[in-house]
Amino acid sequence: MSIYQKFGVEPIINACGSVTRLGGAPMPVEVLESFREAAAEWVPLEQLQAAASRKISEHTGTEAGLVTSGAAGALTLGAAAILAGHNLKRMEELPHCDDFPDEFIIAREQRSGYDHAVRAAGARLVEVGFNEIVSNAGVRRTESWEYAAAINENTAGIVYVHAADSQPVLTEVVEVAREHGLPVLVDAAGEVPPRSNLKAIAATGADLVSFSGGKAIRGPQSTGILCGKRELISSAALQMLDMDDHGQLWEPPADFIDTSLFRGLPRHGIGRALKVSKEEIIAVLTALEMFASGAYDAQNLEFRSWLEMIGEELELANVNATCYLVTPEGSERYPSLEIQIDESALGSAFDVCQNLRRGSPPIYVGHARLQEGMLTINPVCLTAEYARVLAERLCAELK
Repeated sequence: MSIYQKFGVEPIINACGSVTRLGGAPMPVEVLESFREAAAEWVPLEQLQAAASRKISEHTGTEAGLVTSGAAGALTLGAAAILAGHNLKRMEELPHCDDFPDEFIIAREQRSGYDHAVRAAGARLVEVGFNEIVSNAGVRRTESWEYAAAINENTAGIVYVHAADSQPVLTEVVEVAREHGLPVLVDAAGEVPPRSNLKAIAATGADLVSFSGGKAIRGPQSTGILCGKRELISSAALQMLDMDDHGQLWEPPADFIDTSLFRGLPRHGIGRALKVSKEEIIAVLTALEMFASGAYDAQNLEFRSWLEMIGEELELANVNATCYLVTPEGSERYPSLEIQIDESALGSAFDVCQNLRRGSPPIYVGHARLQEGMLTINPVCLTAEYARVLAERLCAELK
């Protein structure tokens, strides 16, 4: 009996990937062991976060860093740092920003449910641009001049959602921000791999960048990384740490929090609910070391062999579907298997997906393209045994 069955929950085969709703990516043995070791001793968290800051700086090329409660937590803390700085009165007032700038400019086409993390800090989002291509109303996307035109006395900063095809490019947005003395907060939650993005995104001059600590890095799924300018990281840390101490006793490392920037000690900040444990900090730092060193790359060859086996089994079974193995260039990105089903013979892809979820064991496949009749197999959470079971179930469902 698995630990989940002990508590009345049936484990699934996750062919969907490192998504939060299914528990994230598998943590390597080294990461799990570091978590276990960290649980056996105690340290002041401001000292541990300072050590984490130095390690994050090393891997991102930024001035400082912070381990957060996921990339969403990083966005909330990043927004709070921009809004409050080291003004203790503002920290106390967040998310209410009645007497100081609280507007963050964002491209309309970059809006999503994830920007709730920015709004949670008290920020008000001001949209610019139009998604004319998606609305079939033109050929242009958001342009840098539109950011500049929206800046006024209430503007606190700019939010930018990073993707390979984001427009305008981040360097243009940073240039506009620099001309007006505004900070840029970048959501890069899923932008690694490639590993080079750990440094390349911040190298554009962006003030704060958030990454997921789970997903490709394979730390605890509840962790994230915020990196960037030291003064903003200091403010973010002040608004997250447990501040229940006497001011004359509290001595955070000076390279992490510069106490000369404020007088007194803030109360618990808006990020107090976004705390991370000592075990999570150590685990994600261990995972970051492994990811940055390329320790995961070799596994992609094994992933490919599993997907090839599944495709061959489906072909031999003469199922009502066609398989396409997708192999990205380079060794960092894992492959995937796309299965185009014959909906005239099998019913909708939604029906097939639901049948797989309701079977035994339940199987969750990628559902981003179900409207196109396409199932997607992501191998990162599979094992050789799970891959074999998945092949058998797919043959049964698609025949």
